[in-house]
Amino acid sequence: MKPAHPHPLLITGIVGAPFGVRGFVKVKPLSGETNHLLKLKSAVLRKDGIEKVLAIEESSVIPPVVIMRFAGYTSPEAVKALGGAELLVSRAEAAPLQPGEYYIEDLKGLTVYSAAENGGDGEILGQIAAVIEGGGGDLIEILLNDGNLKLVPFRNEFLTEIDMDNRRVTLTNLWILE
Repeated sequence: MKPAHPHPLLITGIVGAPFGVRGFVKVKPLSGETNHLLKLKSAVLRKDGIEKVLAIEESSVIPPVVIMRFAGYTSPEAVKALGGAELLVSRAEAAPLQPGEYYIEDLKGLTVYSAAENGGDGEILGQIAAVIEGGGGDLIEILLNDGNLKLVPFRNEFLTEIDMDNRRVTLTNLWILE
């Protein structure tokens, strides 16, 4: 078993299909940003729970994807095995955040509170277990205190205050948990 990374790596892209005949592969950036990917000299690829560090020999943007060539992968057949892998980078190498944006990894484990009444703290409802990216928008999976998992749209009408410093988020419109 490998030790955990001292600083969690962030998933910044998903490896797709081969591109061309020289071992390039398409990488779909999860943020929509591409500049940070072009600066990478290496990255961790994770597939089926196995991580490996690969040097990046060449990359360029062909919207909406980035094409990359990894050291040791020189044909479409070889690079096809990387399809579906997550491209992981350090926080310093990830896309910069805009106001109101968060790295998915940072949201996991936040304590979920109900809205405060009369200046109190609100009730602890559970913790964010995962963020599920979907076509209609992202969903927050909340592990409630009673052990049930509930999905809540990651939208302002439900998640009103995200406080990264205190590792907490406020959930309003509690009917969404019913």
